[in-house]
Amino acid sequence: MNAHSAIVVVILGLVEGITEFLPISSTGHLILAASLLGWVSDKAKVFEIAIQSGAILAVMWHYRMRIGEVLTGLTAAEPARRNTAWRFAINVLIGFIPAAILGLLFASAIKRWLFAPVPVALAFIVGALVIFWAEAWQKRSAQHVRIHHVDDMRASDALKVGIAQAFALIPGTSRSGASIIGGMLFGLSRAAATEFSFFLAIPTLLAATVYELYKNRALLSLSDVPTFGLGMAVAFVSALMVVRWLLRYVGGHSFVPFAWYRVVFGALVLVTAWGGWVNWSG
Repeated sequence: MNAHSAIVVVILGLVEGITEFLPISSTGHLILAASLLGWVSDKAKVFEIAIQSGAILAVMWHYRMRIGEVLTGLTAAEPARRNTAWRFAINVLIGFIPAAILGLLFASAIKRWLFAPVPVALAFIVGALVIFWAEAWQKRSAQHVRIHHVDDMRASDALKVGIAQAFALIPGTSRSGASIIGGMLFGLSRAAATEFSFFLAIPTLLAATVYELYKNRALLSLSDVPTFGLGMAVAFVSALMVVRWLLRYVGGHSFVPFAWYRVVFGALVLVTAWGGWVNWSG
């Protein structure tokens, strides 16, 4: 890994860590950034998915006490604690299933047709319109909120959020945005939807990383370890800061600013691509 490659890896690690848990699509940003930087090989695509594990480790570190409580609670002697732990674990599993099934069925087609700058830019704008609508709807229907903590979720709530998350298989949609906004529409408070989105990311992104590394193992060698390791480390540090900031932010703010960002960024990509000012194809 030369100096130029290291700079590119650090940039992409920052992009992943900063955008993974914000409702602005980490995959979309990575596709655009990689295209602009000329990082467009098959191995580069595996790298973009693998460094998600760095961001997930950040969530696991932040919630390490909560995860420990759930794991020990699964075998706790107290029935109430054991039931709460099992309900939470099962809800996360249920929420994970829709994206897992649809991802296995359609991942290849999605990568072939939608992993490109212009489709991503369009998804940015469409996703922004959904956020605008969802925020306006919740403001008019504040009494609709019925779940203020993730432990109060039912299996049907988890399934609905999981189905919403599956829309993020379309690059540019945003996994966190789909699951958080979906959760809000299905009766979760903004804080509960955000927290459940974080926990739902753990099996979803870890499974995607393991699957991609295994499927593309022939492309990889020991010489790739420094590259992947650096990208994961940068993603971990930047994601940890974003997770802590976002949990404070959702306490008193809406996601409308992120929607405006999506509109402006998506429009910028479309205009520069149409005018030929930026070669987004790499």
